[in-house]
Amino acid sequence: MDFNVKRLAADAGTLFSRAVQFTEEKFGQAEKTELDAHLENLLTRAECTKQWTEKILKQTEVLLQPNPNVRIEEFFYEKLDKKVPTRMNNHELLGESMIDSGNESGPGTAYGNALIKCGETEKQIGGAEREFIQSSAINFLTPFRNFLEGDFKTILKERKLLQNKRLDLDAAKTKLKKAKMADARALPLGSTPPPGDVGYVANFSFMVNFLHVKWLKMWAEEVTKAEQDLKMTQSEFDRQAEITRLLLEGISSTHAHHLRCLNDFVEAQMTYYAQCYQYMVDLQKQLGNFPSAFSSNNNQSTASGGASVSLPILPLSTPFPSSKGNASSGFTELQNFTGSRKARVLYDYDAAGSNELSLLADEVIMVSCVPGMDSDWLMGERGTQKGKVPITYLELLN
Repeated sequence: MDFNVKRLAADAGTLFSRAVQFTEEKFGQAEKTELDAHLENLLTRAECTKQWTEKILKQTEVLLQPNPNVRIEEFFYEKLDKKVPTRMNNHELLGESMIDSGNESGPGTAYGNALIKCGETEKQIGGAEREFIQSSAINFLTPFRNFLEGDFKTILKERKLLQNKRLDLDAAKTKLKKAKMADARALPLGSTPPPGDVGYVANFSFMVNFLHVKWLKMWAEEVTKAEQDLKMTQSEFDRQAEITRLLLEGISSTHAHHLRCLNDFVEAQMTYYAQCYQYMVDLQKQLGNFPSAFSSNNNQSTASGGASVSLPILPLSTPFPSSKGNASSGFTELQNFTGSRKARVLYDYDAAGSNELSLLADEVIMVSCVPGMDSDWLMGERGTQKGKVPITYLELLN
C-alpha cells in the first residue's frame, strides 16, 4: 500500500511537471527541444498518409454502397460482430421484375421473351457486382482499415510517448538551469554582526557560516540531482525518438502494401466492367435479331388491322467478330437454289406463332429457301417439325 501511494505521488508529480512545462512553452516562458528535421518530415508524411487513407476509404465505401442507410446498418452489424443479412442488389431486383413481367406477358411472345432475356442479364450483372464488392472489401478496404486501426494507432501511441519524454527532458533542463542560478547566488554572506560582547559575536558568526555551508551543500546536491535527471531524461527521449523513427519509416512499407491493394482493386474493377460489357454484348446480339422477326410478324398483323411494334438496335462502338458475317455468302447461295442445308442454331428462339419453329442454341437443323418467303427467313425442319426460322439465328454448315 505504501509503495502504491508513493508511486501515485510520483506519477502526479510527473504529470504536474509536464503540465507546467507545456504551459510555459505556450506562453513563451520556457525553451522547447525541437525534433530533428528528418523525424519531423516522417511525422508529416505519416499524418498525410492517415488523412488520405481515410478519404479514399470513405469514398470507396460510397462507391461500393451508395445507400447511406445500408452503410450504417452494415457498420452496426460489423461492430456487433454479426453477419450482415443477404439482400438483393438493384440489378438483381430489376432482373427479377423483368423476368416476372416477361412470364406474365407470355414467354412465347416477342416482348415477354425479350423481358426475360434482359432480366436474366441484369441478374448476371448483379452477381458480378456482388463479386466485385466482396473482392474489393477483402483486398482493398480491409488493408486500409487495418492501417488506420492498427499501425497508425501504434504510431500515435509512440508519438504521444515521445511528446511526454520531450516535456520531461525540457522540464529537467529548466530545473537544472534554476538550480545553477540559485547555487551561483549562494555567495559568502558579508553580514555585520550586531554590537555586543565577544562571545555573542563569535556565536553569531559561527551560526551564519554553518547555515551558509548548509545552503551551499543543499544547492550543490540539487545541481547534481538535476544533472542526473537531465541525463536520464535525455537517454529516455533519445530511445523513444529512435522507436518512433523506426515506426514512421515503416510508412514506406505501408505505401508499397497499399500499392499492391490498389492494383488488386483496379483488377477487380476491370474484371467487373468486362463481365458487364460482355453480358450486354451477348444481350444485344439476341435483342438485335428481334426487329427482323417483328417486321415479318408486323406485316401480317398490320394487314389484319393490328399495330406495328419495333425494337431499336443498340449501337456498338467497337465491332465484334461474328460467324454470321462469314455465313452470309452461304445464305445467298442457299437462296439461289431450292436445296436444303444443315445449319447450327446460334441462340435460343421462341416461336412467335404456329407457323414458326422454336430453336435451341447449338442444335443442328435442316433449312431450305421457299420461293416468295421473306429474305430474312428460311424454312426450318427438325424431324417431323417444320416452321419458319430467322436467318440471323443460324450458321450454315459445310
